[in-house]
Amino acid sequence: MPAPIDAAFEALKSYGPGSSRAALLPIDEAVVSALPDPPARLALERRLLAALALGESVVAQEYLCQKLTLIGSELSLPALAALLDRPALATAARNALEASPHPLASQVLRERLPQLNGLAQIGAIQSLGIRRDPASVPALVVLLAAPAPEISRAAVTALGEIGTPAAAQALRAFQPRAPGVLRAALADACLLCAERLTATGQRAEAQSLYRLLANASQPRHVQDAAARSLAVAPKP
Repeated sequence: MPAPIDAAFEALKSYGPGSSRAALLPIDEAVVSALPDPPARLALERRLLAALALGESVVAQEYLCQKLTLIGSELSLPALAALLDRPALATAARNALEASPHPLASQVLRERLPQLNGLAQIGAIQSLGIRRDPASVPALVVLLAAPAPEISRAAVTALGEIGTPAAAQALRAFQPRAPGVLRAALADACLLCAERLTATGQRAEAQSLYRLLANASQPRHVQDAAARSLAVAPKP
């Protein structure tokens, strides 16, 4: 009789929509057990990647990506990156990359960014913002000029999330030429960027943004938030 974990991996080969998750419980348990055990974790990761390479059903591959979100190392990054342009699996792969503690995950997302389109590209942009990856600022600046406003909007928001002086400079430079459909998103991103800068002690850069946002051309809620921040801010 095969071990429960072997039977679970065999069950993955026929796992599909409507299949019972109970057959996969040994894998779930193995992932939890492996978390504090690096050798066991690596061995299980290799097995998950081998299963992912078989290209079974979408739900099986989504399940494997979820497990790699929990125990994946740098070893998993290429396999996850390869799924970013597959509509049915892009979100699961991106979630795993986004949650990865490894700096190389950000590099993978950056490198794949120009090769992605539509929702897959928007998702990668959002993940870089959530990861607050400072090295992605130049790539995001390029996307500010994207023909599709949803791409530009995602880039604007990600720059606000990153919240570095370079991101602030990019947002300020985009202000005069931003199309009307992006004005609200740009104002909110600048406000968030200023808050990030303040939190990291970069008050001069933050107050420069707040002064820009206190202008009457900005949305009222942004003006008010910026004015309040300027009123209570110490001199940089």
